[in-house]
Amino acid sequence: MGYELRVVRESPLAFAELAKAIAPAGFELRDSEEIVTGHRGGVHAVARWQGQLVGEPGSDWQVAQLLRLSTALGGRLVGEDGEEYLLNEGVIEVSAAGGIAAGTVAIGKFEEIIDAGPAAWSP
Repeated sequence: MGYELRVVRESPLAFAELAKAIAPAGFELRDSEEIVTGHRGGVHAVARWQGQLVGEPGSDWQVAQLLRLSTALGGRLVGEDGEEYLLNEGVIEVSAAGGIAAGTVAIGKFEEIIDAGPAAWSP
């Protein structure tokens, strides 16, 4: 199992509302409770439903898609250690738990990451 990122909302989203809420942003809910989206003719997993949306990204593209998904649902994207992923002037950033005082790191430009696609991180 990899590192998990969760979509956190002030008010929980019921499973029955999920498909309707994500469709306008280009996501699809599969019967397996997996959230997928397309890229250049392929379909790629982004998250899964486990009472909340959870993703185990293997690429910056998946992080960017999780950020899109969290925004579409009116939530925040949070890592296991409490860090928060955000979009700041077109750049994806991660703020360590404790806020800006704890440090913020830029991951990359959102549009470039989305265009590059879901190539996996190298070891």
